[in-house]
Amino acid sequence: EGTQAGGSLKSIKGSWHNFCTAIFKDVTYKELKNLLNSKKIMLIDVRETWEIVEYGKIPGSVNIPLDEVGEALQMHPKDFKEKYNEVKPSKSDSLVFSCLAGVRSKKALDMAMSLGFNSAQHYAGGWKEWATYEFSEKKQEN
Repeated sequence: EGTQAGGSLKSIKGSWHNFCTAIFKDVTYKELKNLLNSKKIMLIDVRETWEIVEYGKIPGSVNIPLDEVGEALQMHPKDFKEKYNEVKPSKSDSLVFSCLAGVRSKKALDMAMSLGFNSAQHYAGGWKEWATYEFSEKKQEN
């Protein structure tokens, strides 16, 4: 009987959790800038490496292509450091995923959440939005 109650409670919590993630898991441009300045997050860019080479990247981001994310988050910290040159995030760390326009980062977010990275978020605007803001700000400065 005990397991029964636990099960139903869990499913309620699960749907509530999904509802929350839908609302609170998107980071805005301004929030991302503040988070990056505070050094409190790890920003993971899940685009392919060639895209980053060609178009540029958000300063401070680590490139882990989408098809490597699941494996990367389950790697031994030593292997992670060797491969990505960064300290592997723990499950309680704040991760933010970004891509070009929010599609791949959302997939990466779902993957991270399913692996227990409950503080993960994603920057839905992606590189497209970031570049738009950054380049317009630079124009205004000149």
